[in-house]
Amino acid sequence: MKEYLAQNIKNVIILGHLGSGKTSLTESLIYTAGGIEKKGEVEKKSTVSDFTLEEQNRMSSTSTAVIPVEFKNTKINILDAPGADEFIGDISHALTVASGAILVLDATKGVEVGAEKMWLQIRKHQLPSIIFVNKMDKENVKFDEVLELIKQKLGKQAVPFCLPIGKKDEFSGFADIVELKARIYDGNACIDGEIYPDKMERIQALRQDLVEAVAGADEALLEKYFNGEELSMDEIKKGLKLSVSSGEAIPVMVGSATKDIGPLTLLHMIREYFPTICDCEDSKGFKQDKETETSRKYSDDEPFSGFVFKTMIDPFVGTINFVHIKSGTLRKDQEVFVSNSGEVERIGQMFLPLGKQSLPIDIVHAGDICAVAKMSKVFTDTSISDKKSPIIYPRVITPSPTMYVAVKPKNKADEDKLSNALAKLQIEDNTFEIKRNKETNQLLIGGQGIIHLGHIIDRMRNMFKVDLEMLDQEIVYRETIKAVATAEGRYVKQSGGSGYYGVVVMRFEPLPDKDYEFTEEVFGGAVPRNYFPAVDKGLQDTLEHGPLAGFPVIGVKGILTDGKYHPVDSNELAFKMAASIAFKEACKTAKPTILEPIHKIVVNIKDEYLGDVLGDVNKRRGRVLGMEPSEQGYQKVIAEVPEAEITKYTIDLKAMTQGSGTFTREFIRYEEVPGNLTAKIIEDHKKKES
Repeated sequence: MKEYLAQNIKNVIILGHLGSGKTSLTESLIYTAGGIEKKGEVEKKSTVSDFTLEEQNRMSSTSTAVIPVEFKNTKINILDAPGADEFIGDISHALTVASGAILVLDATKGVEVGAEKMWLQIRKHQLPSIIFVNKMDKENVKFDEVLELIKQKLGKQAVPFCLPIGKKDEFSGFADIVELKARIYDGNACIDGEIYPDKMERIQALRQDLVEAVAGADEALLEKYFNGEELSMDEIKKGLKLSVSSGEAIPVMVGSATKDIGPLTLLHMIREYFPTICDCEDSKGFKQDKETETSRKYSDDEPFSGFVFKTMIDPFVGTINFVHIKSGTLRKDQEVFVSNSGEVERIGQMFLPLGKQSLPIDIVHAGDICAVAKMSKVFTDTSISDKKSPIIYPRVITPSPTMYVAVKPKNKADEDKLSNALAKLQIEDNTFEIKRNKETNQLLIGGQGIIHLGHIIDRMRNMFKVDLEMLDQEIVYRETIKAVATAEGRYVKQSGGSGYYGVVVMRFEPLPDKDYEFTEEVFGGAVPRNYFPAVDKGLQDTLEHGPLAGFPVIGVKGILTDGKYHPVDSNELAFKMAASIAFKEACKTAKPTILEPIHKIVVNIKDEYLGDVLGDVNKRRGRVLGMEPSEQGYQKVIAEVPEAEITKYTIDLKAMTQGSGTFTREFIRYEEVPGNLTAKIIEDHKKKES
């Protein structure tokens, strides 16, 4: 593959609902552009972009694949992104690299929930976009209805660029509204023909709407249009490029990826209407102090800088980093400055990714994408640059986990390599979290949902040969006291020689705002000062296991008020034991109780599901704190809910909102468990301990 400069590079992300045909479209684009001799199929597990074992088994993308395509002196880096929004980390990083987006819809299903969610991401990143209505050759396709749904759900800016010719198996192409030509695909090539007269009236009406839309993108074109003058083809295309780039027009295309109907026209449209990398805004970042703002142009003349938007672990090669060149050039054997850490790395093996294949290269120019192997100090979100002119680009903000499950190896022999293997997978995916809960002795993995966590389990089995068993997460409860209580603790033992003598009188008070506090109010030296730390330590040790179910005790203030000591037999151990006995005795009247973790959740849902979600929050013993408008047609619900009620909320919320709802969660505090649930929690915990 030859070298390309920023003015001839376009980075295009392909998004869509699961099963809409993104990967098939990617395959068809590569094949149509001449990048491969034989076209693969998802069902045959032979596509270029779905090359991992997990993707082939699931028959859906789980990771963004970068596929470079050459078309008429333009390099198009296709980013085939996952369809499941649970891989939002991967999708979000790919979106920061893209200069344009293609949203793929399944013509038989219209605008699915996943497509709407991906569309919100495209709008958020303000990317010029094209909507490709795929599978036009299937049964029960009604294009007019699909078009109406697109306008309703995705925006009135959607403008049809073509009308389908033929239905079901007879779908053979479309009438091009821009150039007023019929594009007929015969299986090998696209043949231009005349539009049937009976279609011409509607085509002309749609073209008039399109011309009116694009004329508004340029004052000169608008004036000419209002004066009743005919716009030339070059003027229409100029207006279209301006309209598409600004988001004022969203072209709607039709086709069939599996039959290669449409991808050729799509390649032309990408080349003509999407901006090149050098048309994009400068990349903004910070100097080494992480406070002073600076920026880089997509130009070879600028000092080198790049951003790692993806890291992949290859069982043979090791760590592979995907780098978007923000400025300057990157060469093989070049030393680069790791801006985030201040270390220096040398570029070794550098290549263009093409699925599981790689194309070795010696230089990459501004705006392009490359992969670099075996850089030990570089991972996703790392900025690399010229040491003389360092720059740190902002990290991509991704959501924290919404669901945790406990895992353990099915084979005990795999326990030693479990943590190391999970840590390597975390390098690939920073929305994936690993936590060891010492209280429950569970190893927890957190992710965006059951699909995401299932993918992690698959990767562990396929890459590291470790089979994992998934278990429910155990909730970490706490205990506390609700009343003030005073008690004596006496630890006196005599068994010949030096004995043990420690007596304390202590008052215990609820402490709402802190976990623990120890003070003393001893008068007259009843307990020598040198034994205060022992009393404190004895109390802390006791609070690790509460009187009800053995959960750690928090929210307690212990006050030493009196006591007795023996000049020979008193020692630290005696006073530690006395403090422990005093607390256990005080609990008889201090009204001990169980506390549960409370999480703040922010739920983003469509307006139509608001009532269902509010009712469900109440059923989960939650409190709604407020609501506010989110994106158009969406509401944000803020609530506080016990963690025990939301361990599988990701799954339940999707079922309740037909897949459209999302949420974030954050631990905020512990609260008392309702009395009717306390006995069951204590019973369940004691069963686990036995």
